[in-house]
Amino acid sequence: MTRPLHIGTRGSKLALWQASTVRDRLEKIGVASEIHVISTTGDRRQDVPLSAIGGKGLFIKEIEEALRAGEIDLAVHSLKDVPSIVPEGFCLAGYLERADARDAWIHPENIPVARLERGAVIGTSSPRRRAQIRALFPHLEVRDIRGNVDTRISKARDGSYAGVILAAAGLERLGRISDATSFFGTDEILPAAGQGIVTIETMSERDDVRRVAASITHEPTATVARCERGLLERFDDRMDCHTSIAAHATLSDSRLELRVFVSDPAGSRAIRAAASGTTSGMDVLITEVANRLFDQGALELIQTGATA
Repeated sequence: MTRPLHIGTRGSKLALWQASTVRDRLEKIGVASEIHVISTTGDRRQDVPLSAIGGKGLFIKEIEEALRAGEIDLAVHSLKDVPSIVPEGFCLAGYLERADARDAWIHPENIPVARLERGAVIGTSSPRRRAQIRALFPHLEVRDIRGNVDTRISKARDGSYAGVILAAAGLERLGRISDATSFFGTDEILPAAGQGIVTIETMSERDDVRRVAASITHEPTATVARCERGLLERFDDRMDCHTSIAAHATLSDSRLELRVFVSDPAGSRAIRAAASGTTSGMDVLITEVANRLFDQGALELIQTGATA
């Protein structure tokens, strides 16, 4: 390549960590790159819930526009922020090794969530977390919270919330894992599809960039990422920012296990499904789990969320 690759990213500390990590991996294989920060609507509008302005896709809209215009060659995202349907002409070309996929509980005085008093307010902007917390602890109140990791932790410390739930991977990458009071097991709160995974997006026609991204991809992570996102894709375009859904795949040798959680926004009715299979039979596994969900009424729950 005659010039450095241009990497597009958001400007938060976590986003810059992700982009810098990709840049460093590229440097190790002899590919020069430079980071370009792009302001997104999701970052600029911190004053309202994401559901009021269009959902998590607002964190990548302007970045994809820069990709399409050729202003950048590749984009680096947290995979859980990427909508389940990638626009035509774009592709997810690479994946870094998955970090801890669990959710973390942060309380300024290290009080376990199970010991909070009735009516205590928990902060999270995720419908998935909200529904699962309400199912586990119906006596607690859950409210939306916006802002980066530092901002959310500060809001817990200043008394705006009794505590907050954040992705363990983000805390670890920012050197703030010691702020966590505890971690939710995946049997308690199932993670979002792609949680803990950094992905590289580019234009489908950019074979050169796709080859470079593939060369730094962690293949086991790519496998579970495709499995989780493959499940989301079975819902087509029915999901939106109100949808409460979690999908988590694990890989052992060549065996895949996929677990999924779907609920209505209130968390009053939930559906779970799980199955295992081989990596070579991933499509069969995804179909089996999706059919179990649909047979239990998952599409109706998704529609309930869309009209909430």
